[in-house]
Amino acid sequence: MIPDDVEYALKLPRKSITEELKRLLAVKLYEKGILGIGKAREFAELSLLEFYALLKEEGVPLNYDEKDLQEDVKTLEAMGI
Repeated sequence: MIPDDVEYALKLPRKSITEELKRLLAVKLYEKGILGIGKAREFAELSLLEFYALLKEEGVPLNYDEKDLQEDVKTLEAMGI
C-alpha cells in the first residue's frame, strides 16, 4: 500500500497510479537483471511488444548476449529456418 501523502506527491495520472508503478518497477527489475523479460512483461501486464516499446521509451536496452544469440540460432535451425 502506498501512503496517501506519497500517492498525492506522485506525478502520475491518479486513475492509473497502480498500473504505472507496476510498469516502472517491471522495467527497473528487468534492467537490473532481477527479472527476465517474460516475467517482467507479465508483471507489467503488457504484451511482449508493448514491453519492448516501454523499454525503448525508458531508454533500457535489451539484456541480450552472445549466449542468447546462440540459443536463438539453435532454435531457428531446429525449426528449419
